[in-house]
Amino acid sequence: MTSGGNRKTTLDDLARLAGVSPSTVSRALNDHALISVPTKQRIWALAREHDYAFKSTLPRPALGGGGSISIVTPYNRGRPLPLSHPFFLELLASIGEAARARDCDFTVSHAAAGSLQDLKDATNTGTTSGVIFLGQAALHDAFNELADTKARFVVWGAHLPGQRYRSVGSDNVVGGRRATQHIARGGRRRILFLGGTDPEADQRRLGYLEALAASDIAVDNRLMVQVEFELESAERAVAQLIESGVKFDGLFATSDLMALGAIKAIRRAGLSVPEDVSVVGYDDMLLARLSTPTLTTIRQDTYEAGRLMVASLLDPKLFKGRGVLPTELIVRESCGS
Repeated sequence: MTSGGNRKTTLDDLARLAGVSPSTVSRALNDHALISVPTKQRIWALAREHDYAFKSTLPRPALGGGGSISIVTPYNRGRPLPLSHPFFLELLASIGEAARARDCDFTVSHAAAGSLQDLKDATNTGTTSGVIFLGQAALHDAFNELADTKARFVVWGAHLPGQRYRSVGSDNVVGGRRATQHIARGGRRRILFLGGTDPEADQRRLGYLEALAASDIAVDNRLMVQVEFELESAERAVAQLIESGVKFDGLFATSDLMALGAIKAIRRAGLSVPEDVSVVGYDDMLLARLSTPTLTTIRQDTYEAGRLMVASLLDPKLFKGRGVLPTELIVRESCGS
């Protein structure tokens, strides 16, 4: 076998390693329906480990000739990230456009990943060219372990200390700093921060704190509120804060959907945006351009993100480990100039 010299790994070699018959190995490598999924995944992993060129024996994708990509969402706080979220829909569209430009199909997996074994199961398939994971959640260490295997994957998310896996994401610290500085330049001194527990929100929070320090604004822990990655959670949190009597005249939310939820609560309390509260979001989704008032936000280039993630799977030697997307402040009515 290749691991012990120059001899190529054979079908019989794989059969001995897997403890099954050569016919079972052949069926597994051809994704035969009679072979169980765990057995297929075990044999695919062995074939990949011993450089057995088995993908060429698999059926070509039904439409695209350039391969296929699988998209998987990790669990966040015990549940899968919702694909119905407008930001993920836009990100999926960008991946789809990039894949189509490369004559490559893509599928969205019904499964979600919550452990290292889940990640391995998602990547141990001979029917895809690689896997895109939409978000890291709490799986940073598991992704690092997965990077030590032959799995081909890329993660949409923040670049983290000690990271060994490929990722594509925006410069979150700079984005958070730009958003908060813009609010502070408008004379606002009590700036509320809305964010979750994901790595991106943590980095945007760091940018928020840096901007406060640069503007000589004292940190008030009551103005750093944890919310879920959804409109309703932000709306509830801001309504509760207003009812509690905590005052704020600016608000930075780590997603546009959070910002729109916050605006609903602010207006329901009889306050106006931006006269009473200046609001800045993050993402620049289509909804940010259609809301009333239109939303000032930090733009992430989702189309470039899709292109980079697809390229990292189809041209891995050309991708240098991570793609950091620049951020841009888009000024609209909710914060003004």
